[in-house]
Amino acid sequence: MAYKGQDRKSGIPASRSGPQSVGRIFSILDSLASTDAGATLSQLAISASAPKTSLVGLLAGLTEEGCLRRDEAGRYYLGSRFITLAMRAVSGREFLKLAHPVLADLARATGETAVVAALNREGDMVTYLDKMESTNSIRYSVTIGENRELYCTAGGKLLLAFFEPDRLAGYLRSHRRKRYTDTTLTGKSEILAELEKIRREGIARTSDERVTGSSGLASPIYSNTGKIIAALLIAGPSERMRANTARNEQLVIQAAKECTKVTGGIPLDVLPPTQKERT
Repeated sequence: MAYKGQDRKSGIPASRSGPQSVGRIFSILDSLASTDAGATLSQLAISASAPKTSLVGLLAGLTEEGCLRRDEAGRYYLGSRFITLAMRAVSGREFLKLAHPVLADLARATGETAVVAALNREGDMVTYLDKMESTNSIRYSVTIGENRELYCTAGGKLLLAFFEPDRLAGYLRSHRRKRYTDTTLTGKSEILAELEKIRREGIARTSDERVTGSSGLASPIYSNTGKIIAALLIAGPSERMRANTARNEQLVIQAAKECTKVTGGIPLDVLPPTQKERT
């Protein structure tokens, strides 16, 4: 027996069932994909040509599933789950299949393990999506699907650096930062300074920050709207990484640009000035 307000057959709340709701969901996603500023319930109701009351259940369901994110001011943004799904289906083909040859070339060129990583469903950790391990006997090894912290990993710091200000402030306020090694950055001011450097230089670096003896480099992969959807990174033994820093940094930056290109994204150097500022 369906409860009041539910579809009789599916048990799904009436505001989230039926063809009309599907159309409204796509209107919501389309509206949020066109702006970095998010949108209020009232704004989404206008864009979807629907009463606010009919969107409340849809928005709650999409937020619960990680497809949307709602901030403290009540504004909605695209969530990590939706972005990850979109990333994996660029131009009708899977993102990872398109990016994998670039990943393999980067591993061969640097001699280090190369990885594609993105935010996890909750958006508070980085998840390894694909890898090509180094052929060196001493190498950095990762597991696909493994989650790592944002503040002390190369891919995580890269993604964290481009959080919206309110989201970054919320992350730093709510997440406990464990000091894994003597060089792990845990203080708010030092992390903010590091993130500013990453935004300025377009590359994230770690040196023995999570695991003593392991270091990493990461650069951003952009979507076709100019949003950063993933990080391309390499990791390896710190001594070898330090010996090849300049070469490896250039190779990682170029490979991330190539990933952006082959997956249909827009590189930072061709974004309009206003969009560069938001990114």
